[in-house]
Amino acid sequence: MQTMAQAWLVYRLTGSPFLLGLVEFLSRAPILLFGLAGGLVADRWPRHRLLLVTQSLLLAQAGTLAALTLSGTVTVRWVLGLALLLGFISALDVPVRQAFVMDLVPRPDIPSAIGLNSSIFNASRLIGPTLAGLLVGFAGEGACFLVNALSFLVVLGCLMAMQVKQTARSEQPSAMGLLTEGLAYVRRTRHVLALLVLVTVLGVASMPFSTLLPVFAGEVLHTGPDGLGLLMGATGIGALSAALRLARRGTVVGLVPSIATAAGLFGGGLLVLAASATSWVSLAALVAVGFGMVSTIAGGNTLLQSQAPEALRGRVASLYATVSLGSTIFGSLLAGTGATYFGAPLTVAAGGLITLVAAVVFWITQWDTPVQAVEGQLPSLEEVVK
Repeated sequence: MQTMAQAWLVYRLTGSPFLLGLVEFLSRAPILLFGLAGGLVADRWPRHRLLLVTQSLLLAQAGTLAALTLSGTVTVRWVLGLALLLGFISALDVPVRQAFVMDLVPRPDIPSAIGLNSSIFNASRLIGPTLAGLLVGFAGEGACFLVNALSFLVVLGCLMAMQVKQTARSEQPSAMGLLTEGLAYVRRTRHVLALLVLVTVLGVASMPFSTLLPVFAGEVLHTGPDGLGLLMGATGIGALSAALRLARRGTVVGLVPSIATAAGLFGGGLLVLAASATSWVSLAALVAVGFGMVSTIAGGNTLLQSQAPEALRGRVASLYATVSLGSTIFGSLLAGTGATYFGAPLTVAAGGLITLVAAVVFWITQWDTPVQAVEGQLPSLEEVVK
């Protein structure tokens, strides 16, 4: 709800596609710069306690944005500053939260656990924007920010109710040793490197399409905030369907070709969205976009974490979060700039075409990648690095 309301607030105050991209840039830049550091912390400190800290900080960030908006004193500068604060908090929260899921389940259940976690997240992507579109029209953006702030009280209560086992810790004594250890694993593991390259390309070229949805709602389809909520909700329907499909997988075998196909669907959906001037066609395209995007990103996350040694999981999660989320900062700026000079449809079409090419390259280079089914134990960290 906050994401949708914030985008509409910036667009209402300025009408600038560039500033929409700048808000996304500021909320992602710290992840790119400090995401790896967040992964190092996730492998050295109790993740449960770290989440209590980050979720409390997110509560404060959302509460401040709500107070400013409801009081009528919010400005674009305040929104930009709070977006930057959100980015710094997320640089720690994202890798810790992704690795924390694995602290709650036995290793053979990792594929289903990641899929279920993604299902819940993407259900919120479906419900939240739809509710936000209605609430913004009825009570304004500040009401959405207030609901988000209050929701963190529930999150903190759930965290405090959990009984969590101690997570594995790396024996490396220094931060540099931890980083070298993680990078050595990436360099010598074929599918990990290929997935990181793929999500980097998608993060720059295609994932920032959501930044331009207010432009599609306002200038292409000529709808208001309720129309924007429907567009984001359509993306959420596809995303939720993909996450539920992933949750039903009992194995990671066959996941590599599935990821390549999903990336192709992602790119194709963006091309249809760019060419559409009709609401129902745009909604259908965004369902395909959401399905392809989550099947690619969450599928890659499942593959990486299910195959990674226990002591490396925080760093693997941080690397993946850094490239999948952090790389979108460049994409958001490119999307905002491209939409300013060439229009939103042409910008989205370019991203869709690049995504299709990346999907084909990933399929050609990785179709024969060996992936072992997840058992109770995988090779140790020392064996993998050697």
